[in-house]
Amino acid sequence: MLKKLCFVGLSMSFFTICCSAQSGASAPQGIHKIRHIIIIMQENRSFDEYFGTFPGADGLPMQNGAFTVCNPDPRTGQCKGPYHDTNDENGGGPHNAANMLLDINNGRLDGFITQAEQGSKGCGNPDDPVCTNSVEPDVMGYHDGRDIPNYWTYARTFVLQDHMFEPVASWSLPSHLFEVSAWSAYCTKHDDPMSCVNEMNAPGMPPDFKGAFNHSHRAQQFGGERNGPPGTKPIYAWTDITYLLHAHHVTWSYYVFKGTNPDCDDGVGPCTRQEMGKRTEGWWNPLPFFDTVKDDGQLSNIRPMEEFYKQARAGTLPSVSWISPSQDVSEHPPALVSVGQTYVTGLINAVMQGPDWKDTAIFLAWDDWGGFYDHMAPPVVDINGYGLRVPAMVISPYAKPHYIDHHTLSFDAYLKFIEDDFLGGSRLDPKTDGRPDPRPTVREDIPILGDLMDDFDFNQTPRPPLILSEHPKTDLIPPKSVSKKQ
Repeated sequence: MLKKLCFVGLSMSFFTICCSAQSGASAPQGIHKIRHIIIIMQENRSFDEYFGTFPGADGLPMQNGAFTVCNPDPRTGQCKGPYHDTNDENGGGPHNAANMLLDINNGRLDGFITQAEQGSKGCGNPDDPVCTNSVEPDVMGYHDGRDIPNYWTYARTFVLQDHMFEPVASWSLPSHLFEVSAWSAYCTKHDDPMSCVNEMNAPGMPPDFKGAFNHSHRAQQFGGERNGPPGTKPIYAWTDITYLLHAHHVTWSYYVFKGTNPDCDDGVGPCTRQEMGKRTEGWWNPLPFFDTVKDDGQLSNIRPMEEFYKQARAGTLPSVSWISPSQDVSEHPPALVSVGQTYVTGLINAVMQGPDWKDTAIFLAWDDWGGFYDHMAPPVVDINGYGLRVPAMVISPYAKPHYIDHHTLSFDAYLKFIEDDFLGGSRLDPKTDGRPDPRPTVREDIPILGDLMDDFDFNQTPRPPLILSEHPKTDLIPPKSVSKKQ
């Protein structure tokens, strides 16, 4: 009835009252109250390393106040248990697909120290997943609220997920590929998704990667390094979530540190090469290499980090945001834990202090386990994963308060949430998305995957911002090199 009465010729006052009532009836409900999704991805920490002693979480097993798990140390013959590590700089262990299998060791979870001792030392590239970034293995160490107080405050106040598994049993690049596409593959032809084959360890490498996989078996099998001579950009021809976002006119951005960024095509929007100190590594920034992003004219959506802060202040954030760090703020060993926490706190503060907080969901996670111990063997969902558990949280005005989500999750749940919120439930499904590829599984529809909707209460009074100090007091001990500078 109201709709029929809203026509030209009525008085302006009646038109305003009438049509306001009509629009109010169509106010967003449920998941659609979330108009901004922000995925903050940090690097290389296991769940037990950060939240193994968090009250109520499925953390490090204990009995009578003592840990009941340990890992054998082949050098000493002893079995070393978890210990509180107050070092700000950690080393971790090697963390490619082979290392994960050996860490898990058929469910015994006893290979972490052995792998750390056998990893490469003194690597020129500390991000190379074959490397160990410490002389003495520290993979059994854990941090707690004294060391990472802001992370524990977010976990206490909002939602902590204690069964978030890395989507692929491998290292950073495959994990970041899964983050935006639910698959990792090696492709030989541009714009030919059917030229892609499953590859959970050595997909096409970005041109700035100088590590063990440059001469991988997969690359040699297909005729060269990284799909071609050194410096050649990889081919990511399969379908990623931006293809569906673009088709549904949903705005998105992937925020990176610019630096001198070899990931960007010169002269394309904000991706011009600039001499700056920080940059996001190519294996943490895969979207520029996806054919869909280039073909849809979306390369300018890969934006410099300063744009995120500007848009957060102005209330002009896109519907979907991914945020990828630079090495020094990433928490990827040997990057400092404290610096990463400061950076993440600044990102979250920026959102909470801006107009978009009222309808935002922030998903904070770490991309892989980094060689650090976790006591839980991951479930097997297909030939790629899951991998080991990583820390993960939900921060939102509609996040349930003081809630621990025990459901089985992976980064596929982020894609599912995006699809359910903005895409009418469309999936990255080769049978329905209009762009077939040979991915082995439609990950968003795996029965074991939990639903992030469980982490929200859309009927509650929206939670107020929680502004935390970007430099909280901690018990972390800085490395000697940092101490001397201070």
